[in-house]
Amino acid sequence: MNLLPTLTTTDVQQQAPQVAVLPVGSYEQHGSHLPLVTDTAIACILVREIAAAYPVLPLPPVTIACSHEHGTWPGTVSISARTLHAVITDIAQSLEASGIRKLVVVNGHGGNYVLSNVVQEANLTEPRMTLFPTAAEWTRAREHAGLATNSHDDMHAGEIETSILLHAEPDLVRPGYETADHAAPERPFLLTHGMRAYTDTGVIGFPSHATSAKGKAVLTSLTHDFETHLHALNETGPTTNA
Repeated sequence: MNLLPTLTTTDVQQQAPQVAVLPVGSYEQHGSHLPLVTDTAIACILVREIAAAYPVLPLPPVTIACSHEHGTWPGTVSISARTLHAVITDIAQSLEASGIRKLVVVNGHGGNYVLSNVVQEANLTEPRMTLFPTAAEWTRAREHAGLATNSHDDMHAGEIETSILLHAEPDLVRPGYETADHAAPERPFLLTHGMRAYTDTGVIGFPSHATSAKGKAVLTSLTHDFETHLHALNETGPTTNA
């Protein structure tokens, strides 16, 4: 994988970006066909695509976050919502000290609910932070790519995650995704009972529908939509790299 930014301090000084982008993922089970690092890898892939298209500062990822609903599976590791809140806030403050006052948090894990509160608090007096992608942007990307599933039914280790990795980092996808589908459309107490109550394999979704072409189209749609986040932060100048 080549998912970490390799800029030097001189590069950043010359580019003088006004916005940083921070990938936030998780380290949690994704069935037998995707690695524990899946959400982090997807967040980093998104940041890689964004940094190639827009004049932003890509940051290395927050790799462990809030995965408590997966906590009984071997390998899953979490930090508390309080800790994640503090980490994002500290990163934003550190960026400000170096002259970058605006941050886009690129979230790869749906269970990182606290990120919404971090963004709310950061924007109390002026636009300083956004959370990307939004639910609407994920939906638009699914439609653009012609995915067979929706975000509710395909929530974990399914069509969209497998497709993104098949396109961007195919070595991360192990054999068996073609037969790993698991449906659990009713999950009323997911936060109370965790994933174990609704899946024995760790999968809730339909990875059998995944293709590299779908993954590419998802990333194209999301990268296009990122521009609106720059506008939301009042960054309305040139938005594409030369």
